[in-house]
Amino acid sequence: MSGRVVHFEIPFDDGDRARSFYAEAFGWELAKLPELDYTIATTGPAGEAGPPTEPGYVNGGMAQRGESLRAPTVVIDVADIDETLVKVEGLGGSTVLSRTAVGEMGYSAYFADSEGNVIGLWQST
Repeated sequence: MSGRVVHFEIPFDDGDRARSFYAEAFGWELAKLPELDYTIATTGPAGEAGPPTEPGYVNGGMAQRGESLRAPTVVIDVADIDETLVKVEGLGGSTVLSRTAVGEMGYSAYFADSEGNVIGLWQST
């Protein structure tokens, strides 16, 4: 388990409006992934596979606001989502959305921490 923050997610009510805002305000490159109902947000220099190529940058995504994505969320890299969710629940947190496949890239999940904050998890395949 790395425990590193590796991604962020920003919810939107109007995708076109939100993409325009972040592209114009911060110069982010935004790529719609219609098959996943998701937009990839590249905040700085990135390699062909997508991860940032310079320290200090974290890339993210944008999606329709919903039950599991109500506010901006950080995403933490873990070795095993299921084990992490068990640990989180033992520490007073709760599962918001259990392990879900994200294409062939990996798995995501969301949990609420002991303070009610929703945090994302990522497990690479």
